[in-house]
Amino acid sequence: MTSPMNSVFTPPKPTSFAALVALLRVVLRGDGDLLCLLPASAYRTEIGHLGWSRRQTVIVNRPDQVRRVLSDPEGIFPKSDLMVEALDPLIGDSIFVSSGPTWKRQRRMIDPSLSMMRVNNAYPAMVAGCEAAEHMLDQAAADGTRLSLDLTMSHLTADIICRTVFSTNLQHQAAHDVFEAFTLFERSVAQVEIKRLIFDPAWTRAPQKPEVLEACATIRAHLAALIDTHTGEDAARFDDIATAVLGARDPDTDAPFTREELIDQLGVLFLAGHETSASALTWVFYLLATHPALVARLRAEVREVCGDGPVEFEHTKRLPFVRNVFRETLRLYPPITFLPRIAQEATTIGDLKVRRGALVMVAPWVLHRHARYWKRPHEFDADRFSPEREGEITPGTYIPFGQGPRVCAGAAFATTEAVLLIARLFRRFDVHIEAPERVRPAARLTTRPTEQIFCTVSRAGA
Repeated sequence: MTSPMNSVFTPPKPTSFAALVALLRVVLRGDGDLLCLLPASAYRTEIGHLGWSRRQTVIVNRPDQVRRVLSDPEGIFPKSDLMVEALDPLIGDSIFVSSGPTWKRQRRMIDPSLSMMRVNNAYPAMVAGCEAAEHMLDQAAADGTRLSLDLTMSHLTADIICRTVFSTNLQHQAAHDVFEAFTLFERSVAQVEIKRLIFDPAWTRAPQKPEVLEACATIRAHLAALIDTHTGEDAARFDDIATAVLGARDPDTDAPFTREELIDQLGVLFLAGHETSASALTWVFYLLATHPALVARLRAEVREVCGDGPVEFEHTKRLPFVRNVFRETLRLYPPITFLPRIAQEATTIGDLKVRRGALVMVAPWVLHRHARYWKRPHEFDADRFSPEREGEITPGTYIPFGQGPRVCAGAAFATTEAVLLIARLFRRFDVHIEAPERVRPAARLTTRPTEQIFCTVSRAGA
């Protein structure tokens, strides 16, 4: 890592090795880190085989073929069996993993509620969540409290999405329970995926461990409790996303979602709406905390645009450096590290023959760091997204929110939320990371640090 006073630097990443060495490293360490499984050749390959496994595994980095796989006009690249089975105990056959007619039915039912996530409607909930976080950080600064950065970001984003979807704040203990359960879930599931990825043929089913099922039950119980607030005597007072999903009807049969389907669908909105943002913000806060030059530029921009007053919705559109810090963090640490698909029939991708059952891997982590498409791909440089340099970015090589018909519907929500939180919290606080040199990323279901990052906070300039 270069000097912390430099605004261009190389943040933590795994060392890349040849495919066999990478495989042996992951097997010996046994920590379920899918990033370390990526061979060095992946960052140079456009379309090719990814390491060694019993089933054919293909990585796709060429933008036109990435678009084809993710848009899937032929209907032959549904979400991979590994992902679908891994997520089934948590979110069932919900819109995040379903395909074909089931996905189309769910999307038609949910689309009206997604329109309620328009940023201008959701902004007051973001502000309320940010104010609650400021109060908590003020107290932590006064007391010298040691904080988990990961848990703090998870609590903050869960609180905001809870206010947005359910019109209520998320109690601290519930947020903590969800964080702990999801952490256990994604670590355990990732380990199962590596073993299956290497040794099992396609469509091989594997039971989940009891502790994983228990973690899923914990999360679903909290979601069910939130749903129940919208079905009792007080239900009429709500006019929010949860209400809209509860009222959704199948356009062909007029049937509503069942209770389990409600937990599935609202679980996707809740978990996707907070876990991916928490992942990204954990990395943003770590990078800013360890590089004062970035913080200085950021504070100067916020001071010029907002002064000492509120960060209004219109202000978030006039903070380009803050926004570009977030965009560059998403490039280097995309929350969804891999977008795996499965070939339901034999086909070709580019010139490569792909067998039925092959795992087809689009990896934002790799595409965003590909040597062919990015100058100094592993360096953090927020200015690469400035108007003067955006022409350097090859179209289709930056996909932190996915691509095609399944592109993340919450992209604008997540970006505005991040700009608000970064601007307000770094205007008021300095973050001090414990042992920053020990931080390294791992990919499980989201891109997270291998261990929780601990920190303290102080009032800015104190």
